[in-house]
Amino acid sequence: MRILKGKSVVITGAASGIGEALARGMAQRGARLLLADIDAVGLQRVVGTIQNSGVDCHGLVTDTGSESAIYTLAEEARTRLGGADVLINNAGVALVSPVEGMPTKDAHWLMNINFWGVVHGCQAFLPQLRERPAGVLVNVSSIFAMVSMPTQSIYNASKAAVRGFSDALREELRGSSITVLTVHPGGIKTNIANKARITDSRMVASSDQAFRSHFEQVARTTPAQAAEAIIQAIETGKTRLLIGADARVLDWMFRLVPTRSSRWLTAISRSMSKRAK
Repeated sequence: MRILKGKSVVITGAASGIGEALARGMAQRGARLLLADIDAVGLQRVVGTIQNSGVDCHGLVTDTGSESAIYTLAEEARTRLGGADVLINNAGVALVSPVEGMPTKDAHWLMNINFWGVVHGCQAFLPQLRERPAGVLVNVSSIFAMVSMPTQSIYNASKAAVRGFSDALREELRGSSITVLTVHPGGIKTNIANKARITDSRMVASSDQAFRSHFEQVARTTPAQAAEAIIQAIETGKTRLLIGADARVLDWMFRLVPTRSSRWLTAISRSMSKRAK
């Protein structure tokens, strides 16, 4: 069991959703925090609330799609916290667009945050984590690393890339003091769908708003529940975590029939979307 009290924890995407819930959960366990997000207003709100509870908490507005910004975050962790014990690469965005006609700039925007943000985060913080007796890298992937949906190709690709990258990094660090935890959430009640870039959702919904409403209906796990599962996984030294009953069912489906699981998921999703009209 890892004791988080007094440990230095860095969380990206901390202004809302799972990141905010992680910050609150870590604060309750007595961790010292450095929170990062591109949303300056939301970040200031979260940091202020945690500071008012008497916890050592700092914030830095950070674009996790920028390599230099992530290295600046690592320098801030060194200055403010004396280095990190735990890094949680949580920041992520969504894009809804069929491959045919997908704007290249939107695909690069998503990959820079969802995948390269994780890569650069690990590279920037590994020197600090190596100095700790028990460092932890947490990379948030998705159940969509295993199963896929139409219009989600780049999101699926980014999360599968995080999974593959994390698996390789774990092997590189085997025998060291650093644990790599890969997290695969199912549907979590966050604003990711509301903030998604949508170019064409007609393959999966009757309108953009219908797509967002459908996500709200199928996402059953709260950010607080997801955060608690992640924190417990850190404390117990896990290296892989599925969050939500939907993630566990889809993972089982993928293991059982990998060539059909995405087709079945798409059919189920379309059926549920039609019934919701």
